[in-house]
Amino acid sequence: MEYRSRSIHKSTSIMISAIVFLSLIHTSHCFYLPGVAPEDFQKGDPLKVKVNKLTSIKTQLPYSYYSLPFCPPKKIVDSAENLGEVLRGDRIENSPYVFKMREPQMCSVLCRITLDAKTAKQFKEKIDDEYRVNMILDNLPLVVPIRRLDQGSPTVYQLGYHVGLKGQYTGSKEEKIFIHNHLAFTVKYHRDPQTDSARIVGFEVKPYSIKHEYEGKWSENTRLTTCNPHSKRTVVNSNTPQEVEANKEIIFTYDVEYQESDVKWASRWDAYLLMSDDQIHWFSIVNSLMIVLFLSGMVAMIMLRTLYRDISKYNELETQEEAQEETGWKLVHGDVFRPPSNSDLLCVYVGTGIQFLGMVLVTMIFAVFGFLSPSNRGGLMTAMLLLWVFMGIFAGYASSRLYKMFKGTEWKKISLKTACLFPGIVFAIFFVLNALIWGQKSSGAVPFGTMFALVVMWFGISVPLVFVGGYIGFKKPAIEDPVKTNKIPRQIPEQAWYMNPIFSILIGGILPFGAVFIELFFILTSIWLNQFYYIFGFLFLVFIILLITCAEITIVLCYFQLCSEDYLWWWRSYLTSGSSALYLFLYATFYFFTKLEITKLVSGMLYFGYMLVASYAFFVLTGTIGFYACFWFTRLIYSSVKID
Repeated sequence: MEYRSRSIHKSTSIMISAIVFLSLIHTSHCFYLPGVAPEDFQKGDPLKVKVNKLTSIKTQLPYSYYSLPFCPPKKIVDSAENLGEVLRGDRIENSPYVFKMREPQMCSVLCRITLDAKTAKQFKEKIDDEYRVNMILDNLPLVVPIRRLDQGSPTVYQLGYHVGLKGQYTGSKEEKIFIHNHLAFTVKYHRDPQTDSARIVGFEVKPYSIKHEYEGKWSENTRLTTCNPHSKRTVVNSNTPQEVEANKEIIFTYDVEYQESDVKWASRWDAYLLMSDDQIHWFSIVNSLMIVLFLSGMVAMIMLRTLYRDISKYNELETQEEAQEETGWKLVHGDVFRPPSNSDLLCVYVGTGIQFLGMVLVTMIFAVFGFLSPSNRGGLMTAMLLLWVFMGIFAGYASSRLYKMFKGTEWKKISLKTACLFPGIVFAIFFVLNALIWGQKSSGAVPFGTMFALVVMWFGISVPLVFVGGYIGFKKPAIEDPVKTNKIPRQIPEQAWYMNPIFSILIGGILPFGAVFIELFFILTSIWLNQFYYIFGFLFLVFIILLITCAEITIVLCYFQLCSEDYLWWWRSYLTSGSSALYLFLYATFYFFTKLEITKLVSGMLYFGYMLVASYAFFVLTGTIGFYACFWFTRLIYSSVKID
């Protein structure tokens, strides 16, 4: 009952977070965003250290911090999480750590626990799966600094510290499991010399494993012989580590050191974002952009020259004999705008693609302007979900406009399909994956309350908006074809092997995928290897390049198709650029086997389930871009020539 009430409480906080997000957009003229404004601390002020989920790149299943028998506070208090945080599996709670600003601590004892067989097994499993503990201080995540061997290279930061490590005693071959039970925290601050107040700009830790010893019986005032500030004995290495075994006691201790820093509060996230080899990153992206821009220029030049020559030639034809001899795209003018088979489904997918395009564009713009920075935890996912819901009006409009052009009359039916098809498929996959996570007792499982909130957003906001868009689109006059359609369909001549639909569709997806695959590597790394991704400026450029590439490759292949007197271009144009999603999924499979160390079946199913959803979304987005490019192109060329 307690968990159910917690989940319902979260659903209300999620709905509130939606309203807060909209008000955030409204008040974004301020310099600092709500919730991420700087906080000044005087000497001696208490600092709230919070604990977040345990994460592992081997299992991809997050767990709440207190799922392991770590030292708990007197009362565990949940921080209110937004929709994005809940979906990511974040569970932010208070901790027993006591920090006071600019007052160093040495060998502070947190608690002493004795492991039984069950708790020892839990610790061993988490250490074996390389789980990391995530903590937060003043909205900054805890990091472990890792200095590179080569001189002059910047320090790399690893998010969170490992619960423990595996190793062997000297002279023994038997592998043992040790726990990190001593944490040496470093809090970096930037001091204002005028007010003597300080702002926190860094939160680092060095974890150690040490078998603590003490004299006599254990009490609250017992002094450790292995870590005692009075005798100036501190923990600087893990030479006598604490083994994880049943019936063994573990004493958790910590140090807190304060370091003044020149880094200002506004720049405190910079170090966190230097996580990958940035030189390779920049070079790869620029190289990719240059290649794609060059190809786009070539495609555009060929198109302009060919079309100009063709239109001039066709307009010069005067005699009947010449007209009979002509071949190419003008011959199919009486069939080119014939409605395709399964036209309803095409309308639904085109509408959904427009919804996606709107969501991605607005999200990118917000991200580029810094509204969705990593400091605004869960903001990116919350923004994308809310934008998806509100973009439903454009989905309804686009699908019903196309539907009316195909002489459709039941706009309500097409609006309902548009509102339910794509979200329904994604929700079904998500529900199955969530059941798998639930079975593993992971904090990544979305609570019932949150699931209910998502359904309310879907049927309470998105579906009505799709119907509003559908009504507006259907009321507008139908789009008229530039040429008349013949009553009897023309026979399509036998096509060359390279104009085979499957072959040309698969070829068409290579170039759009080529535009994004390098950026895709960094996005996959940030999602599955627990790193930050914040180069939204470059991502926006790559996205624009993707749009151009999808449009151009589809136009070129559509032109060749029409020239070979094949007028079935409607679905082919959608599938040509949409086939890039197949390459995306194949690349995700390659990434899984070469970069990830996932061994558990459930974790593998989660990876492929989520990547299937991502590929499906990519298919809908790129397919719609290709379709509209081809739609514009065919209308342009057939309205540019004189049809007798």
